[in-house]
This record gives sequence, C-alpha cells and structure tokens, in this order.
Amino acid sequence: MIPTSNLVAFLIAATVIIVIPGPGVLFTIGRALTDGRRAALISVLGHALGVQMLVIAVAAGLGSLVAASALALTIVKLTGAIYLVYLGVQAVRQRRSLREAFAAQAEPAPHRRVFRQGIVVGVTNPKALVFFSAVLPQFVEPASGYLPVQFLILGSIFLGVALVSDSAWALLAGTARAWFARSPRRLEAVGGAGGLMIIGLGATVAVTGTNN
Repeated sequence: MIPTSNLVAFLIAATVIIVIPGPGVLFTIGRALTDGRRAALISVLGHALGVQMLVIAVAAGLGSLVAASALALTIVKLTGAIYLVYLGVQAVRQRRSLREAFAAQAEPAPHRRVFRQGIVVGVTNPKALVFFSAVLPQFVEPASGYLPVQFLILGSIFLGVALVSDSAWALLAGTARAWFARSPRRLEAVGGAGGLMIIGLGATVAVTGTNN
C-alpha cells in the first residue's frame, strides 16, 4: 500500500525528529529525576498513548484543520505549556518529600497520575502535532487509496521509534537519579532540577512559533 521507499524515508525523518529532545523526552527526563525510573517509563507509555490520539485525529482529518488554524494550534500549544509549568511547580514544591520518602521507604508515587500526565503531554505535544499534520502526509501514496490506514501505519512506525528512544532516555535519567539519591542533599537537588526542567519545557513550548 505504501511504497517501501516512502517507508524508509519516513523512518529516517521520524528518527531524526524523535532523537532531538522535545516535550516528550524532556518530560520523561524530568519525571525520572523527580519520581524515578519506573515512573519515567510509565510516563513514556502515557505519552505514547497521547501521541496515538494525535495520530488518530490526523487520520480523521483533524490534524490539517488544526494546522491550518493558527488559533487552534495556539490553544493546543498554550494548554500543554500551562499544564507543564503546573507540574514543574508542583515538583519543585515537593522536592524535599523525595528525601523524606527515601528515608521512610514510602510507597512509590501514584503511577496512575503519572500515566495521565503523560497522556496530556502527548496530546498537547506541538512538535508531534505539527509533524503529523505537515510532514507525515508527504509520505502517503494518494494513488493507493485508504489514506486513513496509511496515516495509521506511518503513525505506528513513529510511535515504535519513539517508545524505544524515550525509554532509553528514561533509563539513562533514572540511573543518574540513583546516583544522586545516595546523598539526601543531592536527592533534594534532583527534585528541584527535575521540576525546573519541566517548567523550562513549558516555557519553551509556550514561546515556540507554530512553524517550529
């Protein structure tokens, strides 16, 4: 249905886009530093589900509508940015609880909440939205028909690469957090750093132009 040359070209383009840290990667790193490796991996799954929703929306023709409307894209972008800043502020405020949790061997952070947060970040990911609505259509073959199916196939390839890449970032960041956790002060600093990273991500998303 989709020419092999198109699939290979899309795989290369998707890989280049994915390996460059964006909202998904930076959010995962922030979660790894604040909540640990497992929470980071769960956020990766949540983010993937959110991005999958974008793929379905694009396949249904909504992606082109949003891309064509500066107002709609701005609303999506600012919603995600505000939510990220909120999460970052919460992480900074609760940074001391990380040290207390380790000292008391408390229960892990609520993973359902982390999963839901990942979904929101994925759904409001401006880089993914622009990529799916503006770049992905270039690799479909109109003459072959079944355009929604082609969109879903290409989107699934994108998600497969993203899951591998984001999981690698989560494991690396989780390992770094384990080293910091050996010292109570280091751990508290990690909590603050993770929160600031998420805040910075939100600010970056907010000021990024719609054509980036």
